[in-house]
Amino acid sequence: MTDRIHELLNRALQEVFGEGDAARRRAAIKELFTDDCVVDVPQGVFVGRDVLDKLAGEVRATHPDFVYAPHGAPQALHSAGRLAWGSGPRGKEPVYTGSDVIVVRDGKIAALYGFLDSKSMPGDRS
Repeated sequence: MTDRIHELLNRALQEVFGEGDAARRRAAIKELFTDDCVVDVPQGVFVGRDVLDKLAGEVRATHPDFVYAPHGAPQALHSAGRLAWGSGPRGKEPVYTGSDVIVVRDGKIAALYGFLDSKSMPGDRS
């Protein structure tokens, strides 16, 4: 289960939130997330694959030239996992950072909790 959780964390970061091609993103969501997945992020709580696809597309559209990079290795604990990451232009320091926590059911992500680090949130001038 540990390997699958690590895979889900990395693939969700790259193939869902980091993917600009809508068809590839939808295929990844279908493969990686349960039908009734819950995504709880600063923008709100979203339920279901279609809503996740819309959210990920909107997030991607706000910064299409940014890439997501893991900060350290993912961690797994029973049926959950977490991964810290940063996002910004390729080859540069991240503009913002955060971490994802997932709960896995039947080998797919049933819940994703996305945290943004407050000092690096987009638009933060402090």
